[in-house]
Amino acid sequence: MKMSFSKDVKEELSKISNLANKDLVKAELIGYLITNNISVKNNKIRYSTESEYNINRFAKLLNNVNISQYEINIQGKVFFIEINQEINFKEIDFDDSKIILSNKIFDFCVSEILEKALVRGAFLGGGSINNPEKIYHLEVIYSSEINVNYVMEILKKYNVNMKKMNSTLYLKDGEEISKFLAFIGANSSVLKFEEIRVIRDMRNSVNRLVNCETANLNKTINAALKQIQDIEFIKKMNKFGELSENLQEIAELRVKNPDISLVELGKLLSTPIGKSGVNYRLKAISNFAEELRQG
Repeated sequence: MKMSFSKDVKEELSKISNLANKDLVKAELIGYLITNNISVKNNKIRYSTESEYNINRFAKLLNNVNISQYEINIQGKVFFIEINQEINFKEIDFDDSKIILSNKIFDFCVSEILEKALVRGAFLGGGSINNPEKIYHLEVIYSSEINVNYVMEILKKYNVNMKKMNSTLYLKDGEEISKFLAFIGANSSVLKFEEIRVIRDMRNSVNRLVNCETANLNKTINAALKQIQDIEFIKKMNKFGELSENLQEIAELRVKNPDISLVELGKLLSTPIGKSGVNYRLKAISNFAEELRQG
């Protein structure tokens, strides 16, 4: 079965080999803990996800910081992991049913590699990305505005400009999404995303070009029809002979060639002229027809 793009990204991130570095593990775990997929009841933490890779990653992070008292269960398509052991990180506080960052996070996340690990954990914990073939949309939902603001400031520092709505950070711009994926270490997904983006943008450019050409063609046809109507009206009023020879010549050519451009029309004249000259003569005919209509 074909996986979604979001699950592909999370699978790639779940396989990043950094579990030997305890600080990176802790930073990534904190990223998970500050998202909306974490719930707290009686100081017990529960995490839920539909990704098997994700639940395994979360469990590995717990093991690496010596948290081994947890249970993994499945309900339908959703995996749950419940931690039966207290997590004593000074970088986080427990607030009712959620976890929020404490001021100590600023003393801990003091390097780019740690900040990247935290943001990566947050995406794994509460993030998603739509199929870029259809729409550009990436979002991460956090458990509180404090958590949102902290991550947003990290990303601003590295020129990833996520937008904020309540407790959600999101992106709708293809280039910004690509930058975010690169920032959290999803390098293969970046390449895949860019490939899709190039094809999609090229398709959109072709569609715009076709629409533009169609609009120009319709404009040319409508103008030609109006010119022919004016010429036929002048003839009907028996006033065609009052036109100068130059205007009569261009009028006859227009009636015989209703579908050609002004440039092509100018080349058919006994003494060829350019587009502006043809336009001037046809406008003169149109003005003459309008004077006749007004009596």
